[in-house]
Parts: sequence; structure tokens; C-alpha cells
Amino acid sequence: MSSESPPGGGLRAYFGFAETGTSDVDRKLTELKRRKTVRRLWTALGVIVGGWLFLLSLQTAEFTLAQLTTQFPFFVDALTEYFPPTTYFGIPFVDVGQYWNFIVEADLFQASQVTMAIAFAGTVLGLPGALLFGILASERVVPYPFNFLFRGTMSLIRAIPALVWALIFIPLGGVSPFTGVLAIMVDTTGYLGRLFTDELEEIADGPIEGVESTGAGSRQVISFGMLSQVFRQFIAWIAFDLEHNVRVAITLGLIGAGGLGLELNIQKQTFNYTEMMACIILVVVLAGSVELASQRVRSYLRDEDDVEKTGVLEAFVTAPRKIVESAGGRR
Repeated sequence: MSSESPPGGGLRAYFGFAETGTSDVDRKLTELKRRKTVRRLWTALGVIVGGWLFLLSLQTAEFTLAQLTTQFPFFVDALTEYFPPTTYFGIPFVDVGQYWNFIVEADLFQASQVTMAIAFAGTVLGLPGALLFGILASERVVPYPFNFLFRGTMSLIRAIPALVWALIFIPLGGVSPFTGVLAIMVDTTGYLGRLFTDELEEIADGPIEGVESTGAGSRQVISFGMLSQVFRQFIAWIAFDLEHNVRVAITLGLIGAGGLGLELNIQKQTFNYTEMMACIILVVVLAGSVELASQRVRSYLRDEDDVEKTGVLEAFVTAPRKIVESAGGRR
């Protein structure tokens, strides 16, 4: 007696269900293979184009390994001037005294104050414009596409580096700290304003609707329904922007805007590498101090309850220990 097929098996085969299922699987496998092949081709094309652009960039910048090899011995010789050698208690070390003597003679602490003043004044003067453009560029305040007028203005400001803004303002204030303050003020308006706009785009609708339900006007809605939600974020971004502007102020000094950057440029032009390193040390100390203070401000503004609340002075003292623990892990 011949074996019988499973119940309904003949019917499935008769109506073509089995063949249809198999063809669907084959079709999906073929489509997956095709997509995988297309991805590989696009990846290969991207690598080829990226490599070509990299080689073209090296050629345009006239960067060659031969030049690097030729100049490297001169750089090694200059290191002894960057780090003048001496001995302390018979142990070879860097002559820190030379750095300190130049810092005192050139009054670099005063130059550091000028750099900090340029950054702080420019940041504060740029805040009203950043807040105004940041609010008006939000689609929640100004309807699309009119808000793009303000977005476009901020994009134009950000497209021009602060260094170029300083050059633009030279006829207005000459090459001076005054010009540096103006450049940072404009740069802050575009840079910080964009961050404000992004924060406003992410706020919740509930508080806005609640304020509107009380019959409040547009100004009250913006103040109590929108800005109240992002107040902490605004303060955190202002602290971050001040940190950024300190570095910008140092860069502006290289073209004569005063401060540490100006002194660094003078020593660079006279090839006084020891004095240059003294300026660089103060640059690192100043920028690092502002960055640490900014980081602590942002940490206090976070909503997490488990954030470690460490003061600025305590953060300085415990920084070496934390670096070692982060590198080696706790035992």
C-alpha cells in the first residue's frame, strides 16, 4: 500500500502554495544579496573617492614625508630651547626658573587678564543678540519660513570665523583688544544663538499650552512657557561658550588684539622658544582653569541626583588622582 501524503498536502501542491512560498524566499534572498552587493560597491566607491581627496589635499597643502624627514632634526634641536635643561639636586630636569623669570619680566599675568577680559566682555555683549536671534529663529515663535531669516543670519555669522570678524572691524577699532571684543561679540551671537534655537525646538508642549490656557500673551508664553524650560540649559551653554571664547581671544591676540596671544606672537617672530613655551604654559593654565570652572557649572546644573558635587578648588586638588584612577581603574 502506498504511503499517503499529509492531509491537505496534495491540495497545497495543487493550488501552488508550496511553490509560491519557495519563490518568495528565493526572491527575498536575491534581494538581500543585491542590497549587500550594492552596499559593498558604494563602500568601495567611498573609499576610493576619500583616498583620492586625501591625496589631493596632501598635494594642495604641499605636505610630503621628505620635507617632514628633512625638517625633523631641526625640530629636535629646538626642543632643548622649548624645554631648557638644568639639574636639581643632581637630577636632570627642565629649567622652570627661566619660564618664571620671563613670566614676571614680561608681566604675562597682566596679559592673561587682558585675554580673559576680552573673552568675558565679548561673551556678555553677545548674549542679548544670541538670545534674540535664538528665540526668533525657533519655529515655535516665528512661523516657517520666516524664522529662516534669523537662522540664515546666524548661519552667515558662524560661516565667518572670529579671526576674520576681527579683521573686518580693524577700520572701526584698529588692531586692539577693542576689536577682539567686537569679534567675539558677533561670533557669540551666531554660535550661541544657534544653540539656544536647538534647545527651544526640543521643549515640551505641555507647559506652553498651560500658559496659553490662562490667557497669557505671546511674551508671557515665551517667558514662562518656553524659556523657563531651558533656563538651566542656557546657563550651561553660556559657560561652555565662555570657555570657547577664551581660546578665541588667545587666537585673536596672534594678530595683535592683545593678551597672551600677542606676546606669544612676538616671541614667535623673534624665535625665542623658551619664552614661547612660557606663554604656552600660561595659555594652558588659563584655558584649563576656565574649562574646569565651566565643567563644574554645567555639572551643578544637571538634573541627575548622582552627579558628584565637587568645588573648583577641590577639583584641582583631586584631578591627578582621578586621572590615574581613570587610566588604571580602581583596585
